[in-house]
Amino acid sequence: MEQVIKATYIHIILMVCCFTLSASGNALDHFEAPIVQDSLKIDDSDITPRSFDNLKEKYADDEFIYERSLETSGWWTRFKNWLSEKFRNLFNFKNKEDAAKAADVAIKIAGILLFLFALYFIFRAILNKEGNWVFGKSSDKSIIPITDIENNIHAVDFNSLITSAEKEHNYRLAVRYFYLWLLKDLTAAELIEYDVEKTNSDYYNELSSDEIKEDFAYTSYLYNYIWYGQFDVDKEEFAKAKHAFINFLNKVKV
Repeated sequence: MEQVIKATYIHIILMVCCFTLSASGNALDHFEAPIVQDSLKIDDSDITPRSFDNLKEKYADDEFIYERSLETSGWWTRFKNWLSEKFRNLFNFKNKEDAAKAADVAIKIAGILLFLFALYFIFRAILNKEGNWVFGKSSDKSIIPITDIENNIHAVDFNSLITSAEKEHNYRLAVRYFYLWLLKDLTAAELIEYDVEKTNSDYYNELSSDEIKEDFAYTSYLYNYIWYGQFDVDKEEFAKAKHAFINFLNKVKV
């Protein structure tokens, strides 16, 4: 009896499987695969081949050179490379980068020092009214303004004028009178030709004696320093200048 029941169950299962497979087959027959469209566009237009000749010659100008050797670099680049090598050898840097950084720092410091140095001379020239150089720019001006005294130096008693200026402690004016007195005696000795429009450079070039030239250069320096420099001269400084002028006057005294 049990065998009959098992056989019946098996028969039923087989029938169900066959029915299922049959239904699936019919479903597959009616299934349609989706259509996939390709979005890639194909360019089938005609292409004209082009050729490029002599590209190296066409792009050989300096503006197309992006890597330069040391020989083709500018002078500033060569100078920095030279300085970097000097620093590397002098301070035993391990690599070129450290030496180059040290060279850049040195260049910046030197630039700042030069800038400060230039500012110093500019301010000095302004404060000193274009400087106190003996034969510089200030001495190329007319060294003697046109006044009654300068126009008539041969008739002026400079000794009295100097004594009066000393009593008033106007040592700058006294030095100016000493210088005019010196020009008066040099003219009397026929060593120069006096002219109110001449500069001390002109008078210096007229002198022939090296010793006289040396004394004239020094007294001209004192005159420019004290008079054009507009410094406050004390009694001691004036005494030194006075001694130099008197010694020179004694040498050219006729």
